[in-house]
Amino acid sequence: MGLDEITTAKPHDRLRHALARELDAVNALIAERMASRHAPRIPEVTRHLVDAGGKRLRPMLTLAAARLCGYDGPYHVHLAATVEFIHTATLLHDDVVDESGQRRGRPTANLLWDNKSSVLVGDYLFSRSFQLMVETGSLRVLDILANASATIAEGEVLQLTAAQNLATDEAIYQQVIRGKTAALFAAATEVGGVIAAAPEVQVRALHEYGDALGIAFQIVDDLLDYGGTEAIGKDIGDDFRERKLTLPVIRAVARADAGERAFWQRVIEKGDQRPGDLEQALALMARHRTLESTRATALDWAERAKSALSALPDDPIRDMLVDLADYVVARAT
Repeated sequence: MGLDEITTAKPHDRLRHALARELDAVNALIAERMASRHAPRIPEVTRHLVDAGGKRLRPMLTLAAARLCGYDGPYHVHLAATVEFIHTATLLHDDVVDESGQRRGRPTANLLWDNKSSVLVGDYLFSRSFQLMVETGSLRVLDILANASATIAEGEVLQLTAAQNLATDEAIYQQVIRGKTAALFAAATEVGGVIAAAPEVQVRALHEYGDALGIAFQIVDDLLDYGGTEAIGKDIGDDFRERKLTLPVIRAVARADAGERAFWQRVIEKGDQRPGDLEQALALMARHRTLESTRATALDWAERAKSALSALPDDPIRDMLVDLADYVVARAT
């Protein structure tokens, strides 16, 4: 990547360029550890998702945090691979739970193989991730990532119970997205600081950055479902058709009059969706300006992420992480 390309590239691309050597090592370790001598379906299913064009954002956050804190050992690579394995395992399980047929613009693993393969390969990747954690020799790292794994599962179960229930409010929504998305972002950045033996104030700042970035990221993803041009790999309104209560809908329900509430009860709680209902839902969100208020909330979380970085050393990597927080929300413009 030339100088002009670097200065005009998106933040995650600049970060990828800055961390290219470490990312190559992460990719090599992923390829090595997703192999199975006895079950060739494991690397087949894993490779389908790992090679599907994901940005490797979570492992990059681990590498960036370690670099920012001056780490010069080998184990940030193990932790970055761990984070990617946990993320990939959750995607495999999510696609089964959601009965998804598409991920990142490609058929899902459960569609190409079957649900059993997706669940069991996801379990295998979770096991591999714990093997990688242990190799670092850090009990604190193990504690952080084990807690994140439990929180992710808890968030997914909470989403199941909160879905299709108009009583779901913003506090429950935030708990869901903190579990399903922000927990791994926060763990990814925090373990980078821990493995570098950074001062506690920096470790806490990295956790706060990852948490706020993850919340902003998920809010924007939910916003893009209702009209964003970058909702890659999914159709506009997928969340509506799946009757998911995301922030734009939760706010529209909270401001609804009796007639509007009857509409939301029919399409979300009862699942009685008819032609034109998505357009009606969008009109109600426009009436109550919930897309605009949702974007404002995402901007607020991005600002919190950027503020957390003030405790970290002045460094080009820190600048890229600041730009990344801005970019996450800019996707929704």
